[in-house]
Amino acid sequence: MKVTQERLEHSQIALEIEISAETSQNTYNTVVQNLARSSNIPGFRKGKVPRQILLQRLGTQRIKAAVLEELIQNSVDEALKQESLTALGNYQLRTEFEKLIESYEPGQPMTFSASFDVPPQVAIENYAGLNLKAEEIIYKPEEVDNLIEEYRNKKAILVPVENRPAQMGDVVVIDYDGRFAEGGELIEGASATDFQIEMAAGKLIDGLLEGVAGMNIEETREISVSFPEDYGNTDLAGKAAVFTITLRDIKEKELPELDDDFAAEVSEYKTVAELRESLEKQYQEKATNSTRNNIHEAIINELVKLGNFDLPDSMVQKEVDTLLTQSAMQMQNMGIDIKRLLNAETIPVMRERTKPEAINNLKTSLILEEIAKRESVEISPEKLQEKIKEVQEQLAGQNVDPNRLKEFVESDLIREATLDWLKDRANLELVPEGSLKQEPETTETIDN
Repeated sequence: MKVTQERLEHSQIALEIEISAETSQNTYNTVVQNLARSSNIPGFRKGKVPRQILLQRLGTQRIKAAVLEELIQNSVDEALKQESLTALGNYQLRTEFEKLIESYEPGQPMTFSASFDVPPQVAIENYAGLNLKAEEIIYKPEEVDNLIEEYRNKKAILVPVENRPAQMGDVVVIDYDGRFAEGGELIEGASATDFQIEMAAGKLIDGLLEGVAGMNIEETREISVSFPEDYGNTDLAGKAAVFTITLRDIKEKELPELDDDFAAEVSEYKTVAELRESLEKQYQEKATNSTRNNIHEAIINELVKLGNFDLPDSMVQKEVDTLLTQSAMQMQNMGIDIKRLLNAETIPVMRERTKPEAINNLKTSLILEEIAKRESVEISPEKLQEKIKEVQEQLAGQNVDPNRLKEFVESDLIREATLDWLKDRANLELVPEGSLKQEPETTETIDN
């Protein structure tokens, strides 16, 4: 069988396949025999229908179509083996099927063209010695102190206060309603009674709780504030408002003593020293892992820039499916009714929005696989088994395919090892945390 290859855009290959006269005739005979055996024609027993009667009853066009379907599929499969090609998904017929029916004659050679998505040829060079900048995350001892204080605050007892005004750090109970400064119209959703809140920065709009400081129980005060320009409710963003607040109750926190009894109550450790040592270790590991992740992210960003190859659409769409399925499962776990979110109108929009992430994921994976292959990055059997055991313990009680688990774990370990290989050969500059990216500020809204 004569086959001619043509490489197309978007990681596709077109094959022009020439079928011999002998194959054409043999396939025709086989298909007609099969139809004769399976066709029910009145007046004839199944399998005993004369060929001429079969042709008259089924029609030449129908039989030609059946022969061509068989002929094309068999020829495509054989051509792929002959040319040592891997097809992603099914073929696309480039020659019009109707024209093939018109021109096909049993026992005569025929030619047709079909195209396939194929795995992309990953073109990447100069990946060793990347110039990188990544944020270094430094362990901060105060993080441990802050967490221990959070533990103490969760165990705090609220004690009523009667002999002093409210101050920052108190827990207060207030009635409030908010009105626009201009016009005095009541703001929808900005009213509440017996609303309990801790007086701490960031809990409400800037200036609101600060204005409560100094108030006495049953005192009423008007406090002028402005909603932030980036407020979640765009109808209120940047608007000036006046809140009328009545203070109903003041409570202060009575924190438990930071002793061994407290440590045993809030953790598995018997002493404060053991608790602190464990937390220090966790935060140090967290800082180290965060720095490593930042370096890996910087490597990936550079690799995607260097990678010069097209992705087949079938591969991209499959990755889009995977990402959307993961998102749907996460939403379900959060109690969101996905049937209300996913419909004929929203799904195409979501697919289009997800496409850039899918492309980035695929390019990253393919590039790392190629580098691992070129540089013979491998994982020791001992490390692989150790990681598999760790994951199995995390998934205890779940039905897991051991072969797929091994494949997943091995792929993940090789990916990480490849990134570390690149890190060791990169020109790396670690910069202070926050110098490369700024986290957006958030402001809590007042909810009734």
